[in-house]
Amino acid sequence: MESNNLKVDHTGIIGAGTPEGGVGICGWILTALAWLMVICTLPFSLCVCIKVVQEYERAVIFRLGRLLPGGAKGPGIFFILPCIEDYTKVDLRTVSFDVPPQEILTRDSVTVSVDAVVYYRVQNATISIANVENANGSTRLLAQTTLRNVLGTKNLAEILSDRDNISTFMQSSLDEATDQWGIKVERVEIKDVRLPVQLQRAMAAEAEAAREARAKVIAAEGEQNASRALKEAADVIAESPAALQLRYLQTLSNISAEKNSTIIFPLPIELVSGLLKK
Repeated sequence: MESNNLKVDHTGIIGAGTPEGGVGICGWILTALAWLMVICTLPFSLCVCIKVVQEYERAVIFRLGRLLPGGAKGPGIFFILPCIEDYTKVDLRTVSFDVPPQEILTRDSVTVSVDAVVYYRVQNATISIANVENANGSTRLLAQTTLRNVLGTKNLAEILSDRDNISTFMQSSLDEATDQWGIKVERVEIKDVRLPVQLQRAMAAEAEAAREARAKVIAAEGEQNASRALKEAADVIAESPAALQLRYLQTLSNISAEKNSTIIFPLPIELVSGLLKK
């Protein structure tokens, strides 16, 4: 038989230490009678007195309504006295649950629906039984309240882009609050953030307008760069008249390579101006 007592140093917490006071004379008499009954009914009494808990479970034993010193029992075999002792099994495995969607008003006055998932486990079986009526239910309710309180202090942009930090802060807050219940909150994750349909349309229109504005800016910058390149090319061609003729011949070569039946001959403006004056 193995005893496992996870010690938590908290003064004033029920079940954190050895119970004060004794069971009294009546308690000792009842205990003696229980032992006498067990001895007189051996070996049949062993079927009632010997209990087994699994590796992932612990048993919190009460004798005459008081916690037994030594903490929770298990895993394995343990012994209880009939009639005067009662025990409660506690599962130490990690439990996950979904936080129902919460309608939250953010700091910038936007209503969103947020749900999350919480992973926790019992780290002290004795405290989880003695200090709170329903540790699992209390943890679930506290998770919902914490989710609303934390997200109510954030802007919509922070909720959408900073989920990791929000989840970490919620995990630390829940872990600190449930420590007196013997609960260890291991992880908190925000699953989904649902926005109203009208807000989704407005955000989509805003993003589309921003993309169009960026596209126009890029197109304008391209036109500006192209005009500068054309100006530089014109300056180079103006310095050498033969360069314009070579460019003209290259253009004709490109047109003929495409098997076009139409050939365009450029006519210098100076020649046309001279003919008009005559």
